[in-house]
Amino acid sequence: MVTPRVARPAPPKAPVNSTSPERARILELEAAARSLDPDSAGRDRLMRAAHGYAQRLLNALPEMPAYNHDKSAVQELRKLDPGQGAHPIGQLIDRFERSVVRPGLLPSHQGHLGYIPGGGLYASSLADYLAAVTNEYAGVRFVGPGSVEMEDLVLDWMARLVGYPPTADGNLASGGSIASLTAIVAAREAAGLRARDFERAVVYATPHIHQCVHKAIRVAGMGETVRRDVAVDDGFRLCPNSLSTLVAADRARGLRPWLVLGSAGTADTGAIDPLDRIADIAEREDLWFHVDAAYGGFFALLPEFRPALAGMERSDSVVLDPHKGMFLPYGTGAVLVQNRDALRDAHAYYASYLQDTVESEGGGRSPAAVSPELTKHFRALRVWLPLLLYGEESFRACLREKLELTKYFQREVESLGFEMGPSPDLTVVTFRWVPESGSANAFNQALVEETHLDGRVFMSSTTVGGRFMLRMAALAFRTHLDTIDLALDVLREAVYRLERG
Repeated sequence: MVTPRVARPAPPKAPVNSTSPERARILELEAAARSLDPDSAGRDRLMRAAHGYAQRLLNALPEMPAYNHDKSAVQELRKLDPGQGAHPIGQLIDRFERSVVRPGLLPSHQGHLGYIPGGGLYASSLADYLAAVTNEYAGVRFVGPGSVEMEDLVLDWMARLVGYPPTADGNLASGGSIASLTAIVAAREAAGLRARDFERAVVYATPHIHQCVHKAIRVAGMGETVRRDVAVDDGFRLCPNSLSTLVAADRARGLRPWLVLGSAGTADTGAIDPLDRIADIAEREDLWFHVDAAYGGFFALLPEFRPALAGMERSDSVVLDPHKGMFLPYGTGAVLVQNRDALRDAHAYYASYLQDTVESEGGGRSPAAVSPELTKHFRALRVWLPLLLYGEESFRACLREKLELTKYFQREVESLGFEMGPSPDLTVVTFRWVPESGSANAFNQALVEETHLDGRVFMSSTTVGGRFMLRMAALAFRTHLDTIDLALDVLREAVYRLERG
């Protein structure tokens, strides 16, 4: 039998001295502070200014340059000082456009064909707006159960895409760099490595693995580990035989082979390492196998492309960048780890002031327990909203289009007389012009600078086997056939100008 509660009278209100100087001062400060919280009319005015600018920018993109060589306006930012008081929103947006958007590369542009572009889906910008307005916290499940559950849903979807089992875990990070750091720390702790072991621990990778992974190893305190450069084949993919030979030699030296790094799309050429064969060696030699799939991982959405990524599902950890293959705004990376205990054991930490957040509700772990972050932006919404809004098929179509554009560009640029680099596995084409006389490297360096001065599209460069090469990377979601045709025109015209002095 439940005993009814006895009603108790409310305690009397504490006496308030409404004329005290202290209250008057607090109310004076409140009046000033309320400027940070505009009313409905004020919010409408700010929104109209911001939305109006966004609409003008997106409408004007097709006619704007992808790259502006003149960066002089950047320093004009320093002329607006917050110490000088409030500034009108129109003035601030104008300065933002002139000093931030116009100079250098315009990453939202359809002509962004350099590095590994992504884009910035408009739906994700709305998700970021909602995430910022609501200020949802995504670090601890106790206080943000919905935001954490949404992140779990997004990570579960990615894990299925990669081919990981339901026992995997992961985290949405700010990008591939922090995601890689999270994986490296999990690998270190899972191997039981301590400082005294670092000089004997060996890391295996090709020279083309992304620099953020080696940086993560250093930031994780393991800069003293031994690094082995594994040989590559003609397509700049890791040679498994070379890996096996290096591991055997290191064991014979009394070293401790620990980590092998594979790539599902290198930044230089887009090469995909033979992940299945690497996984065989990793299992046999008890190595942690980490795959950098920041660029190529989301091509697993295409059933016809999955064989090229075979073995990714056998890795111990993998990194994907939704701000690349899902075309989201910068600031979205993901790490997945097969062994969820390894991820949690490496990162979980608790403090007494957070004792209320211990997961007594039985809803599962919190992101703060599987990553370096405690304060965590609500990143899942920017993935979840466009994915649910458009469905997987729209993303598949966009990825297939980029693969076809790559083949088209490769064929057409070769027909112009360019010498080609390795055949692309993904959407990067490397190429160069070989002049009749003089240094080819110097000519192609001048050529890429000439395209930057033109600015209608932006292509980058790299060095492959000692050769200075231009790079065309087709992954921006606004890049279509007309953009590729324009890039070919820009190259043809630039060669013509340079060859005629």
